[in-house]
Amino acid sequence: MEIVILAVVIAVVLVGAVSGLVVGGRRKKQLPPAERPSATPTITTPPAEPRVGDEAETPRDESRRTIEEVDLPTAEAPEAPPAEAEPAPAAPEVEVPEPTEGRLVRLRARLARSQNALGKGLLTLLSREHLDEDTWEEIEDTLLTADVGVVPTQELVERLRERVRVLGTRTPQELRTLLREELLKLVSTDAPRAVKTDNGLETPAVVMVVGVNGTGKTTTTGKLARVLVADGKSVVLGAADTFRAAAADQLQTWGERVGARTVRGPEGGDPASIAFDAVKEGIAEHADVVLIDTAGRLHTKAGLMDELGKVKRVVEKQAPLDEVLLVLDATTGQNGLVQARVFAEVVNITGIVLTKLDGTAKGGIVVAVQRELGVPVKLIGLGEGPDDLAPFDPEAFVDALIGD
Repeated sequence: MEIVILAVVIAVVLVGAVSGLVVGGRRKKQLPPAERPSATPTITTPPAEPRVGDEAETPRDESRRTIEEVDLPTAEAPEAPPAEAEPAPAAPEVEVPEPTEGRLVRLRARLARSQNALGKGLLTLLSREHLDEDTWEEIEDTLLTADVGVVPTQELVERLRERVRVLGTRTPQELRTLLREELLKLVSTDAPRAVKTDNGLETPAVVMVVGVNGTGKTTTTGKLARVLVADGKSVVLGAADTFRAAAADQLQTWGERVGARTVRGPEGGDPASIAFDAVKEGIAEHADVVLIDTAGRLHTKAGLMDELGKVKRVVEKQAPLDEVLLVLDATTGQNGLVQARVFAEVVNITGIVLTKLDGTAKGGIVVAVQRELGVPVKLIGLGEGPDDLAPFDPEAFVDALIGD
């Protein structure tokens, strides 16, 4: 049995071997003879990528252009919107200042409200039935408190005592008339009070404004320009206060309001040079008046006085100096007299401008400063408004002091 199984296995192996030989022979007969490789290998172009929509389509030979040959669309620059012309700055509206004739009349009520304490106090004391020494001392104290000054006070009291003794009986109206006459004698002066703005020459009148910073000097210069324009004068302003910040801007603003040109220079520049240019421009424009605002640094007294003297000399090389107006703050009282003395040492002051002559100011300063300098008060300022500067009228002033 084992012999039979072994014989069967051998037979199966032999049959498989013969079958493999037969199949291998057939395959060798079907293969083509090997060709020799050519010297130059052939490179086959890879098939083109299928395009959208025609994946099964056979790629076609198409002429292709390089990017240099393709006309690309030119990008048109967006049209810029038309540039809007910047509007020219509007010229400041030129104001018409209030005429000077009616100013003090309008301001008289305001002056009376703030100043008639002096007049009323004197009238009350003089109306007493018995005017003894104590009463006369009270009268003196009232005048001194009002900044009239020692010498003018003594003179006024002596005259009042004499006239009251002669008068005998005293009615209220008689006392008012008596006091008005005596106060007018103190306030009045023979010197002309009008600001000199017509020198009779071909050159403009030159007015130099001096004073300590803080007294309202630059503002007064601007307000004076309004007064002159209201009187029909053409004005050129010289901003020679180059040491105070914004002084030139402030003065130019005042000038623009009334159509007056301002000549100015750099901050910290030479004041005399600016004053010289202002007068030169005034001559060229045939202006009626040149107003020169100057510096007022009293804390450097020597330097300030030297500078003012230089400005004065330089201006007089082109035209005579017609006015030197000293601006004083009426509320400073006797301290204003000290300032007046300092300025009078170096420049020939021809007139006084009293500012802030309302509120706490005392009317007697008018008398004291005129006596101290021997020059008249020409202008008074009674408020902050642009037209609150008026020519000084002694009669209107005294009437405001004693009230109605």
